[in-house]
Amino acid sequence: MFIKIKNKMEDKILGLHHITAIAGNAKRNLDFYTKVLGQRFVKKTVNFDDPGTYHFYYGNETGTPGTILTFFPWQNVRQGRNGSGMATNIGYSVPDGSLEFWADRFKQFNVKHDQVSEKFGERFLHFQDPDGLKIDFIVTKNEDNRKPWETNEIKSEVATKGFHNVTLTLRRAEPTVAVLTDILGYHLLKQEGNYYRFITDSIDNANIIDLVIAPDEPVGLNAGGTNHHVAFRVKDDNILMDYREKISRKGLNITPKIDRDYFFSLYFREPGGVLFELATDNPGFTRDEPLNELGSHLKLPKQYESARAEIEKVLPELN
Repeated sequence: MFIKIKNKMEDKILGLHHITAIAGNAKRNLDFYTKVLGQRFVKKTVNFDDPGTYHFYYGNETGTPGTILTFFPWQNVRQGRNGSGMATNIGYSVPDGSLEFWADRFKQFNVKHDQVSEKFGERFLHFQDPDGLKIDFIVTKNEDNRKPWETNEIKSEVATKGFHNVTLTLRRAEPTVAVLTDILGYHLLKQEGNYYRFITDSIDNANIIDLVIAPDEPVGLNAGGTNHHVAFRVKDDNILMDYREKISRKGLNITPKIDRDYFFSLYFREPGGVLFELATDNPGFTRDEPLNELGSHLKLPKQYESARAEIEKVLPELN
């Protein structure tokens, strides 16, 4: 008699699911991420709480969790400011030998960027998107076998693979570390000065959270060019609800399960001030569009479908 043993890794946090940021002009944001960075436009929908605002999703071919960067583009949003209690840097994995390509491309498109540097033994190129969002392209120590999305100008040998890490800036380490280790299953990998690198072994990529501890750093302003929240990945909504109970037992306020059409979510604010989300793999981005048409149509949450004509009049023109 054979008994199937459940893979315990499936019960764990599987690294990053997505990161959501705030932008200004919608077309500028769309052009930068698809044309300059070569991301796939995976989904065009609207903000659940503000249907007159787009919600854009960028990632790889299928929108695999761990590759998805999303935006709320508010046309007249004020400029934000990075600071404590925020996710302040997004790190993408890129192939070895690609940083020179990206530095040349950033010069071509007048993208604000720094010289290639090194941190935690990894070479990286820091740059900012048109709204000032801080991003690093990183040549990772470990081989990243994820298949990237390619465009005519950006082929697989230089294209982004998906997330490598995200950096949180905090005044104190201990309360956030307790959430990362005791609840989410991360452990300390390395420390360099006031930088602490935490990793989960449940998955091989998009599995790193870096902390910058800056006791005197002013609180950030969450507006244009800053990150809104960081979403961690779980396999399905059964595991999601197991984590809800676990987080609630630790005394943290957490939302009920929310249906975001392409995943189910829970939200809670960790003690350092960063908004965390847990999000499921299911049902995915092909639930309302075939794979070859992802991002081609305006998809509305069902509660707004009856107001489609009015919403389409309000949304900024993208053509």
